[in-house]
Amino acid sequence: MWGEAPRGERLDDTDQRLIAALRRDGRASVSDLAAQLGLSRATVRTRIERLVARGEISGFTVLTRADVTASPVRGMMMLTVEGRATERVVQRLLGLPAVQAVHTTNGQWDLIVEIGTRSLPDLDETILHIRRIEGVQRTETNLQLSTRRPSARL
Repeated sequence: MWGEAPRGERLDDTDQRLIAALRRDGRASVSDLAAQLGLSRATVRTRIERLVARGEISGFTVLTRADVTASPVRGMMMLTVEGRATERVVQRLLGLPAVQAVHTTNGQWDLIVEIGTRSLPDLDETILHIRRIEGVQRTETNLQLSTRRPSARL
């Protein structure tokens, strides 16, 4: 179940607050985290090690300036794919430079495609290209106006 640890161990409030603090700033020092959470450095270090060992924390990442500015025009494109063409369509999508990720889903849409381009004309060109892929039946695209992430540090 969501939020449960393996072998019946649950995340307590302190673990959840620690994970939230790491999402806001994955580079925070153990000392800074301890001060924010009102814990000792040893407790924070032990909890991080335990969360990593249990698989609750599966990694740390970096958000670079290029991640934010290289593709300022972003959109989510939902696709309906005919019959058994999904894998072929996914492979074509992953070959497009503007495609940042492809997600399979359930419900009305078969795929959700994250698109990032430098300009609206580039986005328009990408959308037209995707609509021409054999097997794509129907699409809907929504522009992302802003993005907020719990791990973003400004």
